Amino acid sequence: MGDQFLGFLGQRIVRYLDQPSPGYEPFTPSDPQSLVRVLQPGDVMLVEGNSRISGVIKYLTQSTWSHSALYVGDRIGTKTETGEPHVLVEALLGDGVISAPLSKYAPFHTRVCRPIGLTARDRERVVNYLLERLGYAYDVKNIVDLIRFLVPMPIPARWRRRIIALGSGDPTKAICSTLIAQAFETVRYPILPKIQLIENRRTRREILHIRHHSLYMPRDFDISPFFAVVKPTIEAGFNYKRVRWANPPATAAAAPRPLTNGGDVAPLAPDLPERSETEPSLQP
Repeated sequence: MGDQFLGFLGQRIVRYLDQPSPGYEPFTPSDPQSLVRVLQPGDVMLVEGNSRISGVIKYLTQSTWSHSALYVGDRIGTKTETGEPHVLVEALLGDGVISAPLSKYAPFHTRVCRPIGLTARDRERVVNYLLERLGYAYDVKNIVDLIRFLVPMPIPARWRRRIIALGSGDPTKAICSTLIAQAFETVRYPILPKIQLIENRRTRREILHIRHHSLYMPRDFDISPFFAVVKPTIEAGFNYKRVRWANPPATAAAAPRPLTNGGDVAPLAPDLPERSETEPSLQP
């Protein structure tokens, strides 16, 4: 009876935390078509969520990012009703470890973080680690674990990682950044390790200590010196000369106005060339 009541209460808390916060509007929404052209298995995708729990996580981490998912490629075999493949593996409060298509995060601001120099063998191990944990559940009966997200009371910076990590020691209670950190830990790829400096008269060296996976936050992949930020627009070959602005160049008004053969005055601003079918549109 007690477990049944705690499970019911936990589900109510999860539904409350999953509700969107009013007034959220992404500055730069994601483009799944651009993402799929540049993503590689093993890439970490960070998401700026809009739910109540996202707001709490962003407060606790002092970051834009509230969620992380790993791109595994077309390995899962699950597709949406429209035929889009599930290519992301993520851990969500209440849902556990699940797969998702890229279009799920089209309305949100996202960032791609890529581990540099990861060997093909280790990349496969990282991806398989996530795939093998699909279906892991989050135990919503742990009410203490859920209450931490209800009231974002002022918390000293030194305790914020501990608040996020609460309850993540159980492997079936997967948290998004914790699960991904565990995957990279299996191949000893650094994310944001603690650095110990050893100095003497003859040498100076750094020794890396692996931080416990439960202490990692989504933003750690962004600020890590070992992950590169991949921007799809730049990777696709951005050319600022091809941007179609809503207003003509302001400098054209100050330019001399040469006369044509017929005596008419040339336009103050030149017409922009017609965009071909293959030319990408850069409208927000």
